[in-house]
Amino acid sequence: MELGYKLSKGRFNLNVELELPETGISVLYGHSGCGKTTLLRCVAGLEKEAAGHFSIGNEVWDSPKSKLKPHKRAIGYVFQEPSLFSHLSVKDNLDYGIKRTIEASKKSLDEAIAVLGIEHLLDQKPQALSGGEAQRVGIARALALNPKILLFDEPLASLDDDRKREILPYLKRVKRQLSIPMLYVTHAAPEVAMLADHVVVMHEGRVVSSDSLAASLSNESSPLKLNGEISTVLTGQVTEIDKHWHLACLSIYDQKLWLPDAKLSIGDEVRVQILSKDIGLANSAGDASFQNVLKAEIVAINEGEHPSQAIVKAAAGEHAFMVMVTKRALANLALDVGSQVLLQVKSVAIHS
Repeated sequence: MELGYKLSKGRFNLNVELELPETGISVLYGHSGCGKTTLLRCVAGLEKEAAGHFSIGNEVWDSPKSKLKPHKRAIGYVFQEPSLFSHLSVKDNLDYGIKRTIEASKKSLDEAIAVLGIEHLLDQKPQALSGGEAQRVGIARALALNPKILLFDEPLASLDDDRKREILPYLKRVKRQLSIPMLYVTHAAPEVAMLADHVVVMHEGRVVSSDSLAASLSNESSPLKLNGEISTVLTGQVTEIDKHWHLACLSIYDQKLWLPDAKLSIGDEVRVQILSKDIGLANSAGDASFQNVLKAEIVAINEGEHPSQAIVKAAAGEHAFMVMVTKRALANLALDVGSQVLLQVKSVAIHS
């Protein structure tokens, strides 16, 4: 999809030009007030003064010559609060939504209910739902409209950590089971690591960077860091379960990465994140306690934030690992670009 918008609101100026994938989740990331929600509203046709263009597939919604009215755009919009009618049941709330839209259908509604796992909630009133359940209903309502694109405006912002953990698997299920591109606004870096396929970093109405999640997290100059650390993100399938030691195996380029099983099953798709400080380098395996030792080749060495540090980029097949080490360690191991090396992975965060 291609989009570009210019909009002035008082002292704030939006000036954005982007080309985004039409699959997966593209995240708009940045601090509050940087223009993320304004850009989302432009795509929805809600900013009447915005000038620009938007196209998805073979449809053009905005151009210098015309603007498609908001109600004619095939979008599903998910807000921070689902705004359900308190006097209607969940089912009646959903039925009310599809009756007002031509594109919606009973089939798309049934599919949305199944994907979001809300069958058992249909007879309940909104006030009986938890925050996570209410937001799942809101997402189902947006999906039932049979949209060309889903727009999420910080849908987890008002939820506590437990409710966030409850709803995240359903967002991933929507991405996995339905071929609908999603544009997702957040200022929370952990959400980006868990959900994003593509990341747009914004600042003061401008695009700072637009790249894949892996490239964004491994870029030492990117503001998108988890606890100030650059990191590596990998996605793969579970190929083995060690029930005795409660471990699951993820295949990484014909090598094995062992994780806590976390109720995983063979065939599950898992996303993991490894901080640069949680990987060590070695010339030989030795008798270390590391369960995860991967063969790799050093492809780049860059300066770290401190004069004593270096950032090593090591490739294991198609995967690039970012490693924070001291320059003295590199010298002691006689490592340089082109060196074959062993990556000793100390800790893995699972975003399954």
